[in-house]
Amino acid sequence: MSDFDSPWKEALEQFFPAFPQFFFPQVHAAIDWSREYEALDKELQQLVREAAVGRRYVDKLFKVWLKDGAEAWVLIHVEIQSQRDDEFAERMYGYHSRLYERYRRPVVSLAVLGDEHPAWRPNHFGYSLGGCTLGFEFPVAKLLDYGADLAALEADPSPFAPFVVAHLKTMETRQDMEARKGWKIRLLKGLFERGFTGDEIRQLLRLMDWMMDLPEEMEEQVQEEMTRFGEEKNMPYVTSFERLGFKRGEAKGKADALLHVLGRRFAHGVPADLEALIRATTELERLDRWLDLAFEAGSLDEFQRLAQL
Repeated sequence: MSDFDSPWKEALEQFFPAFPQFFFPQVHAAIDWSREYEALDKELQQLVREAAVGRRYVDKLFKVWLKDGAEAWVLIHVEIQSQRDDEFAERMYGYHSRLYERYRRPVVSLAVLGDEHPAWRPNHFGYSLGGCTLGFEFPVAKLLDYGADLAALEADPSPFAPFVVAHLKTMETRQDMEARKGWKIRLLKGLFERGFTGDEIRQLLRLMDWMMDLPEEMEEQVQEEMTRFGEEKNMPYVTSFERLGFKRGEAKGKADALLHVLGRRFAHGVPADLEALIRATTELERLDRWLDLAFEAGSLDEFQRLAQL
């Protein structure tokens, strides 16, 4: 089962300035990037906890400075699911209004829809009753739209361009692992032709490998092909991909330990979707943090809230 949520969260953390530049250029143009931006994880965790939603979503909150000198908060919501959600726009409004009510800061709400339904494009919430009118609109980026021109995506210098292709091809190849393996190799090799820095390549290698999961035998074939590619092209950054194999083994041990603790502490066991997400995680520091939370949380729901799962 592919893990879309965790790679998206990390991509937003690692490449935040590139996110509005790629998806929402009008927002990017309004921000003063010469001043430091700040991730507001603590504020967002409090908001999500108060919202008490049943399932967790990919949300990130950043404080930025606008070119006119004003402070603004940017709330990013990535919706990854295969079915329509009639409450999506209302949830966007709820998060937006709670943020403003609590912190009295202008909020820019942005949404990325990563589902498989071309016609589903919620971008507003409101009602009118008895002369009272409420209207809330927010910009939306639909990933399916970007798939119409893969050649342009593969030539685009933004780190989100190959990441979007990885997302689309992971959805498209749910029933065809051989095709996914081909696309994975193609996309990973393509990273070296875009002019990314060594650190950007390492991060994207990890995130795209994480998203485009394959059976173990195919993963080994991808690793062997990437190793040969690195040797032929004399590209030292591919060695980090080789080391990823060792990290996978270490991550598996940490994931097993985490699932064991959760299973022993909480009588009803670990839901299959949560177990799949934990097993797909290769970030060792994240797994260590989750293990600490597993001992601290009073319930499985509290663990998921604290871990933002």
